Amino acid sequence: MSQHRPRIALTLGDPAGIGPELIARVLSRPGVLDDNDVTLLADRAEVDQAFADARLPVVQMSAEPRAGAVTLLDDASAPTTRIPVREVSQAAGERAMHQLRRAVDLAREGRVGAIVFAPLNKTSLHLAGMQEEDELRWFAKELGHQGTTSELNVLDGLWTARVTSHIPISAVAARITPESVRATIRLLHDVLRDAGIEPRLGVCALNPHAGENGNFGREEIDAIAPGVQAAAGEGIDVRGPFPSDTIFLAARRGDFNGVVTMYHDQGQIAMKLIGFSGAVTIQGGLPVSIATPAHGTAFEIVGQGKADPTSTANAFDIAAAVAGRQGA
Repeated sequence: MSQHRPRIALTLGDPAGIGPELIARVLSRPGVLDDNDVTLLADRAEVDQAFADARLPVVQMSAEPRAGAVTLLDDASAPTTRIPVREVSQAAGERAMHQLRRAVDLAREGRVGAIVFAPLNKTSLHLAGMQEEDELRWFAKELGHQGTTSELNVLDGLWTARVTSHIPISAVAARITPESVRATIRLLHDVLRDAGIEPRLGVCALNPHAGENGNFGREEIDAIAPGVQAAAGEGIDVRGPFPSDTIFLAARRGDFNGVVTMYHDQGQIAMKLIGFSGAVTIQGGLPVSIATPAHGTAFEIVGQGKADPTSTANAFDIAAAVAGRQGA
């Protein structure tokens, strides 16, 4: 697959958090504006404040795409007074969602091939009217996407996907079926391929000791193993199920570059113990590449110049790599 110049939409995330200054730092990296067509969805006053908070000079801005500059789509919709920082609010949620909708519109129109958004605050989003359990389901609804989706996490070359995500633990087992396992394996395989990586996948068990031959539960026998076998039958390099207390050790020694987990914390705890700085979340399975840093809005350090842009930069680079390979 040939490499193309990526077209990426950026949003500042929750304006009460560190997102705006993170985007300012990413845009200031050498080569970013030379190698990518970047569209920033924000008003000029918000951009100026973001660069001031980051203690950086404002990069070149343009109303139309041109080399070395950000295309700024200022729609004059920002409040006349700054939304209060370091606090949850409906206003912050509404502002974040407004720009995300604009980014989705650009993707739907084929004007960008990837979206990168700075951290969001779920409480502010729900105050602003978001009904979905998370951003992934919101994006799927906005894009009219009905297929399999999964929130993916990436850190130090290891990718994870989940069969279930933001649901109660009591509801997990019922949603683990041969088809949901197979579909999540396929999704992770395809996203890795899109990123230019040859997938080698391992799959977590649900129960202790991988069910101990049915003594501690039958999900491994009735659902997970059949899903793995079905995916392997499609030519995917995948093995499992393996006990969740050992699979990440195998991944860290290089046995796998992707792990399919059964529920949210099964993968998140392991990944955050491996490392926190640099982690990326990908909205997997959608028709457009969408990525964000895996951390939150960090209200406690807003405006202090302490925000680490590593995760945001990694999210940008992954989204750009996928969009570039897809010619988007």
